[in-house]
Amino acid sequence: MIKHVDIRVIGKVQGVFFRASTKNKADELGLVGTVKNEPNGDVTIEAEGQEEMIQPFLQWCARGPKNAVVENLIVTEGDPKNFKGFFVLR
Repeated sequence: MIKHVDIRVIGKVQGVFFRASTKNKADELGLVGTVKNEPNGDVTIEAEGQEEMIQPFLQWCARGPKNAVVENLIVTEGDPKNFKGFFVLR
């Protein structure tokens, strides 16, 4: 079953290759969606894919790449949008 999640990552998550690392992890897990930096310093992610791949992705997002300091992760479920790949947005 395809699952869609909207994720807000709060903490020191910009300037640490969070978006590029997120795309790599999503590609590895076969997920599609988007990741982008927000003006307030957060990173927002839309991810969808097989339900069993979402949980390891969320666990990775809670840690992030090496120099990230994730303080909070806000996850809400939504309706699939049928993305055609995983894209880093500016």
